[in-house]
Amino acid sequence: MKMLRRSFIQGCLTLGAAPCAPTVVACTKDTPARSPLGALEPDPEGILELPAGYRYVVLEQSGDEMSDGHPVGERPDGMACFEGEDGQWILMRNHEVDVGSSDPDVAYDPNMVGGVSRVVVDKASLTRKSSNYVLLGTARNCAGGQSPWGWLTCEESEDARHGYVFLCDIDAEQVAKPQRAPSLGRFKHEAAAVDPETSIIYLTEDQRKSAFYRHVPDTGPFAGKLQALKVHGQPRLPLSEGLSIGDQFKVEWVQVADPEGQDQTCAEQAFERGAAEINRGEGCWFFDGSVFFVSTEGGPRGLGQVFRLDPKHDTLTLIAQAEDEDALVNPDNITVSPAGEVYVVEDNDGPNHIRRIGPDGAVETFARNVLNEGKSELCGVCFSPDGSVMFVNIQEEGLTLAISGPFVRG
Repeated sequence: MKMLRRSFIQGCLTLGAAPCAPTVVACTKDTPARSPLGALEPDPEGILELPAGYRYVVLEQSGDEMSDGHPVGERPDGMACFEGEDGQWILMRNHEVDVGSSDPDVAYDPNMVGGVSRVVVDKASLTRKSSNYVLLGTARNCAGGQSPWGWLTCEESEDARHGYVFLCDIDAEQVAKPQRAPSLGRFKHEAAAVDPETSIIYLTEDQRKSAFYRHVPDTGPFAGKLQALKVHGQPRLPLSEGLSIGDQFKVEWVQVADPEGQDQTCAEQAFERGAAEINRGEGCWFFDGSVFFVSTEGGPRGLGQVFRLDPKHDTLTLIAQAEDEDALVNPDNITVSPAGEVYVVEDNDGPNHIRRIGPDGAVETFARNVLNEGKSELCGVCFSPDGSVMFVNIQEEGLTLAISGPFVRG
């Protein structure tokens, strides 16, 4: 276990900003129970090393035939797991590919082969019951987010007709009509996270100078205003530079007048109004009133940062930051288990890991990719609704895994 700089709790106590709200990584006396972690054990299959007591199964691999006759797509990326019926979970899974050829009768753009597939998993046996595509013809479906309305899949693209968020029905048993949400902006989207009480959608952007956005609904969840985060009194503050764990800022929001970016990109509009700069915003997750998001190349060595936004108090706090390669290297997707444990996966030259971030700002290693020297990124990390199973993808080899073990359940 490697401590990242100074304690986050100590940092909150020494700041005079708005109080921290009780949540996962927060200033509270009581911290949630934590899943046991020990030394990683060798994997005889040579795929993923885990601590004692944990095991994985392979649900699918790119090229396998799905129930709808399509082969499983390449480069599986962002995912979320939804409650299904009759002892089933529904896993929604992105595929981060772009130029190719799709079925013109069902594809959003027949020149693109990105999309979303759906995997129905039996809870008891952790086996695949069925799988199918629900969206085809999109570009570089990277991450996304779960929502009360279904799976939000995000295009990491600025090509013509692309760079949007699409809503996918978790019950669709075949490719469905694309449901595009232009009000959420057209840019290199990465991830989305929804506050179920307000229907505000928080969005990250995967560029080295990117903004952090929110969509405030008006007449419906996908009709409203797009806004960007600004640090109060510090226009265009570069959040990747000169910060320490526990640093906290008061924030406000500025308008992005043209979310489709016809004359100026969304980021250009945001920066003109003083929005803060993020170095490659990637993973984003909502839990218990807070939004957690990742800056993949932020921090003093460009190895990554993790922030927590408290919307009720309009505060932003740096909760983790990589300052050497022994702790954390380029975090990407992020999730919070139903029990309140924060996990991130890495995207670097390898080996790539699944890391857990503790309430004290410490980072622990939960898993290591050892397949092909671990060079492939881990992505799509998420939990089953009851917290008993973690799902994750190994992208280049096209593997979707289900990990079970002594996770603390929510």
